[in-house]
Amino acid sequence: MSPLTLLPFIVLIGAMFLMTRSAKKKQQQAADMRNQMQPGSGVRTIGGMYATVKEVSDDTVLLDAGPGVELLFAKNAIGAVLSDDEYNRIVHGIEHDLKSGSDVVPDDASSLTESADADESADEAAAAADDSSVDLGKKDEAGTKAAGTEAQQAEADEEPKKSDGDSDAKK
Repeated sequence: MSPLTLLPFIVLIGAMFLMTRSAKKKQQQAADMRNQMQPGSGVRTIGGMYATVKEVSDDTVLLDAGPGVELLFAKNAIGAVLSDDEYNRIVHGIEHDLKSGSDVVPDDASSLTESADADESADEAAAAADDSSVDLGKKDEAGTKAAGTEAQQAEADEEPKKSDGDSDAKK
């Protein structure tokens, strides 16, 4: 056999070796991370639950998920051991700010201007005061709305309506 025929097989075996080697490295790093767990450290399980380690044994970990909630997990179910700052930021919403005294940007713009609140309340008041119905009829030649009294509307309803030229104009 020629070396060119064996080359694809050699490349394939080399790629498989490299892939298994990197997978073994990741497994070793995960095992080291799980062995570094100590009571009091914050963890995230592979299911996404955040808790504090209470006890660590050979194969299991007892987690404190809240007041009076203790859960027993396999060590393999721990996805990540978090630093104290990261755990407090995620679970308690406590930011460890390195720039103390800096300006804080609000989440929404409503607190930036007081006039926006006044404009909204004025719009709501105007909408509540405008409870009258809107006449969408034709306007007269002066540009004002058609007669608005109920009596005139009743008379207009009784009169025969003019059509646009379809039906019985000629017989």
